[in-house]
Amino acid sequence: MPRVKRSVTAQKKRRKIMKAAKGFLLSRSKLLRTATEAVSHAMAYAYRDRRVRKREFRRLWITRINAAARINEISYSRLINGMHKAGVEIDRRVLADLAVHEPSGFSEIATIAKGERQA
Repeated sequence: MPRVKRSVTAQKKRRKIMKAAKGFLLSRSKLLRTATEAVSHAMAYAYRDRRVRKREFRRLWITRINAAARINEISYSRLINGMHKAGVEIDRRVLADLAVHEPSGFSEIATIAKGERQA
């Protein structure tokens, strides 16, 4: 079996890790072993937090909708239930945006959800 010299591929591998660790503090961006560990943890956190971000945004939207709904004298759960019954299909992201930027439009939706007016 012929001898294999790994210098080119090994350097590529190290360079790739060091490039990924650029901007990390202290030895995490300078030393290969600590950089490798830091990069692997960073990748794991990034993967996890891409999913967590979706949960956090949904929580934020629900909080905003609930606050605006209570201003219009209806609870969040009754608002959502009333919207489903009235056939209003607006997702939470759009509802939260309406609640913040267009309160009058949100009040219209709230009155529809209360059943005071038909869609």
